[in-house]
Amino acid sequence: MKRIVVGISGSSGVIYGIRLLEMLAENDDIETHLVMSKAARMNIGIETDWSSAAVENLADHTHNVKNIGASIASGSFRTEGMIVVPCSMKTLSGIANSYADNLIVRAADVMLKERRRLVIVPRESPLHSGHCELMLKASQLGAIICPPSPAFYTNPQTVDDIINHSVARVLDLFDIEADNLQRWQGNV
Repeated sequence: MKRIVVGISGSSGVIYGIRLLEMLAENDDIETHLVMSKAARMNIGIETDWSSAAVENLADHTHNVKNIGASIASGSFRTEGMIVVPCSMKTLSGIANSYADNLIVRAADVMLKERRRLVIVPRESPLHSGHCELMLKASQLGAIICPPSPAFYTNPQTVDDIINHSVARVLDLFDIEADNLQRWQGNV
């Protein structure tokens, strides 16, 4: 069984994290470990019709963001990796600077030190040089930076189509197939 850690931080775009959990819940071979920041919980209520409790129920295990002693805070706890979606600039800064003052950042730091896959889905626009430097620094440490950039060759009809495609591309980075992913077939 694959274990995937999902961090949802306090940036706009919490639906990406929710949809990721929904897609992962469809796969019986994946065990999910969720940790959400306080601001993520607030944004869930602002941006979606979900409750934080309902989002937690999508995961196999949930962890308190303040619990630095949780299983996912240790390299001895084997996982395939972690996805921080969405990733606020504050959380990105913590990751890039190894400032593990909460469980999201600590778990991400574990992924980097253990050379496991860490995918960061930043949600900020426009970006200033400091944001770009943080993404570069995280990338140099081993993280994969994967902004939720929509693909329009799929001819999306709804916002859900755009969200689903972005999340499916994140799952591709873990070799997890999403049934709803339309792949580019070339210009025939």
